[in-house]
Amino acid sequence: MSSTPVIAIFDIGKTNKKILLFDEQYVLAYKEEVQLEETADEDGFPCENIQLLTQWMEQSLQIILSDPRFQVRAVNFTAYGASLVHLDAAYKPFIPLYNYLKPYPFGLQEQFYHMYGGESLISMQTASPVLGSLNSGMQIYRLKYEKPDVFNRIVCSLHLPQYLSFIISGKLVSDMTSIGCHTNLWHFENNEYHPWVEAENITPKLAQIHSSDHPIGTTRVKMNNVPIGIGLHDSSAALIPYLEVFSDPFILISTGTWSVSMNPFNHAPLTKEELKHDCLFYISHKGKSIKSSRLFAGHEHEQQNKRIASYFGKAENYHQKLPCDAALVKSITNLHKEKKGARTETSTHDFAAIDLTSFKNFEEAYHHYMYDLITRQVSSLQLVMKGAPVKKIFVDGGFSQNSLFMTMLASSFPGISVYAAVLSQATALGAALSIHPHWNEKEISDGLIELRNYSPLADCMIK
Repeated sequence: MSSTPVIAIFDIGKTNKKILLFDEQYVLAYKEEVQLEETADEDGFPCENIQLLTQWMEQSLQIILSDPRFQVRAVNFTAYGASLVHLDAAYKPFIPLYNYLKPYPFGLQEQFYHMYGGESLISMQTASPVLGSLNSGMQIYRLKYEKPDVFNRIVCSLHLPQYLSFIISGKLVSDMTSIGCHTNLWHFENNEYHPWVEAENITPKLAQIHSSDHPIGTTRVKMNNVPIGIGLHDSSAALIPYLEVFSDPFILISTGTWSVSMNPFNHAPLTKEELKHDCLFYISHKGKSIKSSRLFAGHEHEQQNKRIASYFGKAENYHQKLPCDAALVKSITNLHKEKKGARTETSTHDFAAIDLTSFKNFEEAYHHYMYDLITRQVSSLQLVMKGAPVKKIFVDGGFSQNSLFMTMLASSFPGISVYAAVLSQATALGAALSIHPHWNEKEISDGLIELRNYSPLADCMIK
């Protein structure tokens, strides 16, 4: 029996950890998914169990390498960002992988920004909103001042995707998709580490930057001459399939807990106003900046949908089969237009304060809520569209399956083609495609992404 040539991808989320195999047509050939028990840091705050993750990865790869059905021709990695693994002189993790949700000390944060020019200046230079521990550079800064003995023991600090690569390759490298994602580390205009990184003696603890689309080798006996990718930040990886398939300017709205709007064709520097509204830069695997905006839409939708469903006695998944009521949408649109000052930006908090007795049924309440959500989604989207118009908007993730969301979005941009994109395992697929030429001689198919076009409602401009 001949074995199938495959690329192995480790896709590490905060909850789900996966190893996936794609064949040369990028059809999924194998998938294993686990949830690993978290541990806690010295303060009792939950965090990734890096030792358990390392063990699972090594064991999973050995099982695949021993499976006669598959011939592993390459390996790559993708993982959540804002997470650093600190290695000691033995190149072993010796402290916890601190959770990016851990609260950051106000005094220390104030000290940092006061020292280096203030929040506004640093945020503009590093394209990083002030996010505390979500700015991974601030995690190293915290160690230096709160745990100087620990800081001095660090030989190398790797972002999580590059640590995953290190487990398999034994090579220490840094990657721009991780460095460039709201870390506070990178000075975008100067295209180098920000001066504070050198001033705080952090630069020696960072590995040399390596190109994301150029794999490295490995010393493992069973994997001689197998290309090993250096790993990618998950948001940047999820964009790669679209960049490979589409050349016309587009925006991708990746929806989940967060709704992230990414415009790969907008490289204009961030303004103060954009930073104020949670805009930031990602960096593509080709090293280009990607202006992006974030909205906490998925989490908010979950909360409001539960509230509406509970009040009207519906199942929490009732909304999934709810069709768009065009007459109701037009009525809501006209109602908002009649309000003083036209339609101003609202928030879910405003909707949460609305007494649901003012609505006749689930359908009416949910349509009103989705109108509120879409107006904020449009505002978020326009932040990255300004000065860099696009011809297409793609939506993937949970909201791509919501016909009301999609129809309202299309009605907000009648001159732009709006598509729901169906792409299984987009993040892992992006990691595989990033090193395509190094393991796969076949052409990348234009049919990787299934699209469903949504038309705007007639005579209903949601704006």
